[in-house]
Amino acid sequence: MIKLKEIVSYLDQVAPPSYQESYDNSGLLTGNKEMEVSGALLTIDVTEAVISEAVHLGVNLIIAHHPVIFRGLKKLTGDHPVERTVIAALRNDIAIFAGHTNFDSIAGGVSTRMAQKLGLQNIRILAPKKGTLLKLVTYVPPAYLEKVRKAIFQAGAGTIGNYDECSFNVTGEGTFRGSENTHPFAGQPGKRHAEKEVRTETIFPAPYQNRIIHALVEAHPYEEPAYDIYPLDNEYPLAGSGVTGTFTDPVDEHDLLDKLKNTFHTSCIRHSPLLGKPVKTIALCGGTGSFLLPAAMRTGNDFFVTADFKYHEFFEADGKIVIADIGHFESEQFTTEIFYDLLIKKFPNFALHFSKVKTNPINYY
Repeated sequence: MIKLKEIVSYLDQVAPPSYQESYDNSGLLTGNKEMEVSGALLTIDVTEAVISEAVHLGVNLIIAHHPVIFRGLKKLTGDHPVERTVIAALRNDIAIFAGHTNFDSIAGGVSTRMAQKLGLQNIRILAPKKGTLLKLVTYVPPAYLEKVRKAIFQAGAGTIGNYDECSFNVTGEGTFRGSENTHPFAGQPGKRHAEKEVRTETIFPAPYQNRIIHALVEAHPYEEPAYDIYPLDNEYPLAGSGVTGTFTDPVDEHDLLDKLKNTFHTSCIRHSPLLGKPVKTIALCGGTGSFLLPAAMRTGNDFFVTADFKYHEFFEADGKIVIADIGHFESEQFTTEIFYDLLIKKFPNFALHFSKVKTNPINYY
């Protein structure tokens, strides 16, 4: 039997909680991390009906995209649907985990899945995150350099775009003097020692810091290895908002609108005026994506597929791009497939179920 903490730890590793937006409430919302999990129900939203479905299936974990506890709860009287849903989860000892904007922000996340459903190529993050990269510098005896580099690379350091195991190395001399209570790698306690060392530096995403430093300390021959960590302002191409991708062959605008309807199972698409030209490059964002319109235009996309555009925001297309609003639920509906693919690979014998409850609150007539 798998413990809840194993699943939470794995999902947090895939989509670090630090990637979520400041307003969000992703992560474990109900449940004890030490509890054993019988199976999971995958859904976009958590409602009373979804709780009942989990009880019927005999599973005690629900993994959702949208956090049922979002704005916070000040009471649990059952006067509101959210309150009743949380009460039902607690009564039935059901854990609820939400992977929301942190799963929006990773390469291979919600927007990536949208692009894959449309058959796009050359998929990349539309607006990469800034301020999430750090540089690690440490000093290693030459004979141990490969061991230390291998350890920190395996922990997640050294990736730049499509390249990994990236580092810069220069040889110099380090000095140290240990106290009488030390057992130095070289030299004698109480005497200053000079040692040939290699300064090796690499970069890593901030969420990986603890495990990378642990790997460094474990692999390094010194009792107290010296290291420095510097913040970087570089964009991180493997995390951010939205994606952009290209069709192998240009697509007619009307054909694309039909493709969007069929792919995302919607009978209605709100869009800005068509431009009368073939579509080659598309930007996409699952959920509310109007904040990414400037980025979509700046990077030369023909279409921007997302949701929740307001009336006046459609004017901002300005005859330079087509905004296609396919609906919030519609744009995020395949998130459950992401959860499934991740979990079945990591825990192949774990029972997973797709919810059959229709949670989309919006209907089209």
